[in-house]
Amino acid sequence: MREAPDVILIGAGHNGLVCAAYLAKAGLEVLVLENRDVVGGAAVTEEFHPGFRNSVAAYTVSLLQPKVIADLDLAAHGLRVVRRRLGNFLPLPDGRHLKVGAGVTREEVAKFSRRDAERLPEYERRLDAMADVLRALALEPPPNVTDGGWWKALPELLRAGRLGRRLHTLDETLRQELLDLFTISAAEYLDRWFESEPIKAVFGFDGVVGNYASPYTPGSAYVLLHHVFGEADGVKGAWGHAIGGMGAITQAMAKAATAAGAEIRTGCGVREVIVEDGRAVGVVTTRSDVLRARAVVANVNPKLLYERLIAPDRVPAPTRERMAHWRCGSGTFRINVALERLPDFTALPGPGDHLTAGIILAPSLAYMDRAYRDALDYGWSREPIVEMLIPSTLDDSLAPPGRHVASLFCQHVAPVLPDGRSWDDHREAVADRMIATVDRYAPGFADSVLGRQIKSPLDLERDFGLIGGDIFHGALSLNQLFSARPMLGQAGYRGALLGLYLCGAGTHPGGGVTGAPGHNAARVIAADLR
Repeated sequence: MREAPDVILIGAGHNGLVCAAYLAKAGLEVLVLENRDVVGGAAVTEEFHPGFRNSVAAYTVSLLQPKVIADLDLAAHGLRVVRRRLGNFLPLPDGRHLKVGAGVTREEVAKFSRRDAERLPEYERRLDAMADVLRALALEPPPNVTDGGWWKALPELLRAGRLGRRLHTLDETLRQELLDLFTISAAEYLDRWFESEPIKAVFGFDGVVGNYASPYTPGSAYVLLHHVFGEADGVKGAWGHAIGGMGAITQAMAKAATAAGAEIRTGCGVREVIVEDGRAVGVVTTRSDVLRARAVVANVNPKLLYERLIAPDRVPAPTRERMAHWRCGSGTFRINVALERLPDFTALPGPGDHLTAGIILAPSLAYMDRAYRDALDYGWSREPIVEMLIPSTLDDSLAPPGRHVASLFCQHVAPVLPDGRSWDDHREAVADRMIATVDRYAPGFADSVLGRQIKSPLDLERDFGLIGGDIFHGALSLNQLFSARPMLGQAGYRGALLGLYLCGAGTHPGGGVTGAPGHNAARVIAADLR
């Protein structure tokens, strides 16, 4: 590679790897710099207890774009995704349970409400229709509001016209419903459809995943929709597991990028973006190397980019102000546990497909609301929301024979603890509370834990650059979506400075292991550099 490549890309998380692969395939010279010693960002697999491996942060597959999988031929580079045998399992404190999955949901819901079971097909039809529009929009840059005159505004108006035509594929009722989803709460939306708490709890959980909010918070309905526009193994809305954990996805992406000609350097982070005459021209690495390029692409939270990697006097004032108010913080606490045996749920004893599901421990929307309010008041929930996955039920490479690993995705916790307290002083006690929550539904679970790996919001920020532990690089609120992500004038993946681009989850369409921001940014960058 020449001393000055075409592109220096900051961060080898999954979007950075996708962007690098597309740019290299377009014939550009690409250098990816990664601070950690392994690629993948938050989508990595590690041995966290002797003989036990699991996904460290990101933990399940659905939103990864099929186009990205096909274009980068990830299967040829080792990626294999299998579907859960059951979508979700909700054990209830009174000993009942609800299973959600293909062919069983309607019958299961009828146990609680025949009316809800009858309404379920229409609910699913409408949600699928709206999700189809979002799937298409995810791979297109949103209209970018600019002040550069008609010659810059015209392409954006045309793009807005294409967006309007897509929306008009929905009938008038669905267009209104889609608008509502951007503004109302998940609870309000679900109350329109259902009367029984269990089905509202299962669907409402998607409204608070990675979202530090109550299901009664306006805008949480969109977060629900954001989590259903994916697919796994060719099935829309399904969730799956990457054999070998989430690291298998990013390892395959890294192989695709290097096969196309990109260079990836690990253990080499970026300390500063070099700006000359209002243009990003290179970087200073953590090794104090000065590297120059035609373009600098940042696969990091935009707040981290503009507040930590660029000198403040080089960042335009509107961008500085926007980043000062950029809302981050997922309320997420991650635990991996090595298990001596499978958990045994009081509500459904013994082995079964429900142990391959997303196991949701949050019996009602009111429970989720209390968990959020607890976190605001105390720093963490006294009765937390826990989703447990046991990927070793689908992938026996993760644990020794007869043993298992589980992922606990726990909410709500305060991204920053009140009263000046540090997560380093409370992480173990909070982890105990999360494990005790599982134990209430599956007695003996706590005793079966052989080892654990804990990631508080502070750990997620230190380890992966997720500010406030924010898995989305910025909240998915209406003022931080589409043309406002990360801000008006930068929605087209071009940053605040000439030669600077963004390709991470802080751009459209947002968070999750999608690959869409990397895909979209690469198209813009390649066109500009050509």
